Amino acid sequence: MQWIFTQRLAGRSMTSIARALNDRAVPSPSAHDRARNAHRPGSTWHVTTVAAILANPRYTGRQVWNRQPRHYRDHTEAGATALQRRRASRNDWVISDRPAHPALVSEPRFVAAQSISAVPRPAAGNRRHYQLVGVVRCECCDRRLESHWAHDRPSYRCRHGRAGATAPTADRPATLYLREDLLLSQIARALLEPGLADDGDVGVAAALRRSGLMAVCDKTAVRLRAV
Repeated sequence: MQWIFTQRLAGRSMTSIARALNDRAVPSPSAHDRARNAHRPGSTWHVTTVAAILANPRYTGRQVWNRQPRHYRDHTEAGATALQRRRASRNDWVISDRPAHPALVSEPRFVAAQSISAVPRPAAGNRRHYQLVGVVRCECCDRRLESHWAHDRPSYRCRHGRAGATAPTADRPATLYLREDLLLSQIARALLEPGLADDGDVGVAAALRRSGLMAVCDKTAVRLRAV
């Protein structure tokens, strides 16, 4: 755990930290203690695992209550019954006033790690607007395209898992880059066939969501499919 905080404070990304742990074959928390983590599948480190560790004040020696309340609900998926845990909001956490056990990281280092995890803002302070967030996917790997600001305009990209916690394989395709204005034009043409098109670029994105559709894209074409 100390290594994770040290790497983060050195400016390393959470993705890079997770990948390094996987490359070193360090057991993940769920693999290290299967009895307490039976609800978590697999043994691989994920970015969310690293993020949860960096945000957990328990490593400063404080006791934390109500972080993961044991409220479950049954749900059936693909014919099998599973149990799902409901996580508590940070506002619901109860943290001890005094240390309850030896600290793995000092409180100043813990606080500094939280500031590094802040979401960066555009240099000019302007909000960037993306119309197609969540409704465009990659034809090659079926991942949702990432919002990506390039050349002073909204765009989207798919790195085919290169930013994940596992090392990329040699056969992964090159990163897909797509401009939003060109995507909107292609989607508008695709919407003409089922008669769902609306007026203007904003209407194109709204028509997708209203109709329960998403756009599946590659470098040259766009096709529509149900969400």
